[in-house]
Amino acid sequence: MSGQALWTVDAMAAAMRARGEGPLPATVGGISIDSRTLAAGDAFFAIKGDARDGHDFVDAALKAGAGLAVVSADRRAALPADAPLLVVDDVLEALRDLARAARARLRGKVIAVTGSVGKTSTKEALRLVLSREGETHASAASYNNHWGVPLSLARCPADVRFAVFELGMNHAGEITPLSQLVRPDIAIITTVAPVHLEYFASLDAIADAKAEIFDGLVSGGTAIINRDIPQFERLAGRAYEAGARIVSFGENANADAQLLKCMLQPDTSTVQARILGDDVTYKLGAPGKHLALNSLAVLAAAKLAGADLAMAALSLADLRPANGRGTRITLELPNGTALLIDESYNANPVSMAAAIALLGQADPGPRGRRIAVLGDMLELGAQSAALHAGLAKPIVDHAVDLVFCAGPGMRNLWEALPSNRRGGYATDSSALEPQVLEAVSGGDAIMIKGSFGSKMTPIVKALQRKYAPRPAMTAAQG
Repeated sequence: MSGQALWTVDAMAAAMRARGEGPLPATVGGISIDSRTLAAGDAFFAIKGDARDGHDFVDAALKAGAGLAVVSADRRAALPADAPLLVVDDVLEALRDLARAARARLRGKVIAVTGSVGKTSTKEALRLVLSREGETHASAASYNNHWGVPLSLARCPADVRFAVFELGMNHAGEITPLSQLVRPDIAIITTVAPVHLEYFASLDAIADAKAEIFDGLVSGGTAIINRDIPQFERLAGRAYEAGARIVSFGENANADAQLLKCMLQPDTSTVQARILGDDVTYKLGAPGKHLALNSLAVLAAAKLAGADLAMAALSLADLRPANGRGTRITLELPNGTALLIDESYNANPVSMAAAIALLGQADPGPRGRRIAVLGDMLELGAQSAALHAGLAKPIVDHAVDLVFCAGPGMRNLWEALPSNRRGGYATDSSALEPQVLEAVSGGDAIMIKGSFGSKMTPIVKALQRKYAPRPAMTAAQG
């Protein structure tokens, strides 16, 4: 079993109204839905996904050391008679029931984060600053959907001081049940942007969907809302209806957490801010004004949750970008080193503009160029062509020298670019890859970004494989 017990099996069975079968352990150390990564002693939940059914992997999970498996009654007959099982009517609903039990026993402060952009980086910044104050649990990766949130909550130990959860959506009505499950003390909306426009009639409709985070807010809870966006009053109105205390953040002079000054550097930012009446100056260990603005919400939430503001601000110097969200990689080319900025995890018009601005802050080496390698932004509906073409302005404004485009959406940007900034175009990322590998040179700063479905990460991997830095010589080797 891995570490301290997370659940007693009796408590799990009671919460899920499960029937126990086989030689069950007294406790489990963790919750898993993946037989390949579970730790010995975990409970394996056989969730049925879009492509695979977890029941097909129960045997593998038990052989890998799972303490028990949670399975549905209609699949029980296909499993070994002596297997350690908790049998339920529906495995995903059982996981939700366990998540409700986890929330009921939790006495620490609970923070939930949503927004069109910046959810994961804000959640990770909260994890960083709060963990310096006390035991902190936070969602793994971007576990922010109908199975990720209950999984993250069910994994939360009872005795943590802080718990942070990310809530996501691409349709109206998806955040309400997640918020009602998490029941946050503090709910953050980072921003509202044209993301998933294919499924929404307007930005106001997106704002309304994000405001569902207030539906689960505990009595007397706090809503932290971006004051710089046009939808602030709309969001604040929804928060007020939910009985929330409203705390705003941004550059707006009336913001409760206000950005006073921000000095942007290629690798960091220095921020002066006023957080709920207290002036602080701090360094961010990752660059970008978008991160500086969201750090205001992080510090406001930390202070409201009872953390020491000065310590929280100091901790932000250790902030690092998550994989695919601005990770910086050194490439070793025959004629010198180059900087690779990996933004390939996902993209939308706001995050794309922020990444272009980040590239604009980069300092290329001698004879180096700023190069953007961009894949389609998906789910933008009827506005897709205009939103792709509209990226030409920030590319020019931020002195990006060369642009490589992949996908039918990015064809609109390609045609809108000045001819001297066109590096290459292909219908998909795999066809664009050789063009990029051929074009990069020593001194370049290369930023790669696109929606997850546009598959830009393989270009990142190809550059890393071809131009991996040589291992440094040690004194012993010399």
